[in-house]
Amino acid sequence: MEQFTLTLPSKSRAQNIVRPKVCGVVSSGNLEILIEQNPSSETCTIEVNTSAHGFHDIWEAVLNDFVRRHAAGGLSLAINDAGATPAVVSLRLDQAFELVSGDIK
Repeated sequence: MEQFTLTLPSKSRAQNIVRPKVCGVVSSGNLEILIEQNPSSETCTIEVNTSAHGFHDIWEAVLNDFVRRHAAGGLSLAINDAGATPAVVSLRLDQAFELVSGDIK
């Protein structure tokens, strides 16, 4: 198991999350994301737990792309990965962001 945490600068969210959300499932070739409020409105903190070793640079590229495309400042994400491809990771990140954006106060 490989684990690491990235804290990335991102546009600040104007609104707060009402409650944490989970998107996806942990299974072969898939992943789940827990998304919740982060006290820092200027950064997005992402914890990655993955079964695939040696792909840190690819993870970093996919996660940087996510925070560039979305106002993710003020969010914390915990990703539990079971070998998802970068395309699946990107899709789940977008789904998690959409899910939480529909539940803001």
